[in-house]
Amino acid sequence: MTIDMVAARAKAGKATVYRRWESKAELVLEALSCLRGADLAEDSLPDTGSLRGDLVALVKPHAIVDAERKLRIMSGVVAMISKAPELADAVRTAIVEPRARANRLLLRRAIARGEVSADIDVEQLALVTPSMVAYRVLLLREPVTRDYLISLIDGVMLPAAGVRADG
Repeated sequence: MTIDMVAARAKAGKATVYRRWESKAELVLEALSCLRGADLAEDSLPDTGSLRGDLVALVKPHAIVDAERKLRIMSGVVAMISKAPELADAVRTAIVEPRARANRLLLRRAIARGEVSADIDVEQLALVTPSMVAYRVLLLREPVTRDYLISLIDGVMLPAAGVRADG
């Protein structure tokens, strides 16, 4: 992404873009702030009565497309992070944290139900799926499918939480 590309897409001149944002990093920071995961707000999270049910209920076609779009954006931002470290925080806040926050809440609910032991590392486990999805999209350049996400839930998340996939 370049300022020229942004200006062309906005049908504006570069000077107009620079009047609004002093640098490319500022423009990217504002764009990232628009990507927050509204569909992962606490009051919209599923509560099916089981950790697996809750995690699977989050796997929706629009959520998969949205996650891949955000990660493609992130791939363009990664190169800029060394010059503008504040972008790392913005990426984490806009792209990783909404899913991790949802996972934390679902894991804590499972603990409260007695489905999961209270001694699991909720913080670490909450980052597993967002991290593996990012790896798949950014490094392997493979799509994120429903089957892939279900395999992460059944093969990684649930065993790590001490829950059997079938119950």
